[in-house]
Amino acid sequence: MTPEQKLADLGLTLPEVVPPLAAYVPAVRTGDLVYTSGQVPMVEGKLARTGKLGAELTADEGMEMARICALNALAALKSEVGDLGRIVRIVKAVVFVASTPDFTGHPQVANGASELLGEVFGEAGRHARSAVGVAALPLDAPVEVELIVEVS
Repeated sequence: MTPEQKLADLGLTLPEVVPPLAAYVPAVRTGDLVYTSGQVPMVEGKLARTGKLGAELTADEGMEMARICALNALAALKSEVGDLGRIVRIVKAVVFVASTPDFTGHPQVANGASELLGEVFGEAGRHARSAVGVAALPLDAPVEVELIVEVS
């Protein structure tokens, strides 16, 4: 089953690539690696949610935002390589979580992205990861996800 078929089985479709918000490109390939720019939870051109984890959003809501970010990262990957079937392995995910100083659920929030990648790519979706708390993200996004991916 292709990654796109797995997404369809999950009731998901790849969105259009989120246009860059500044001077960068959505993804860059060098050799067998593709690096995505940070993806925020944009849905149809608008942020799905704004605010900070621990204040306006719960960890479960943050997980859903991370899942949207990962889906946007997959769209950026597909725009660079043409076919998600060319993905050999998700190497690393970095998940930035805008949060209050006392929020400590960053790993749980990051699981929203990690679990989606595992559902779509199976063993090849298992990856190294960093979950980082930050004071703020662009446009007051609650979560931002970037990926490093090996492709054929």
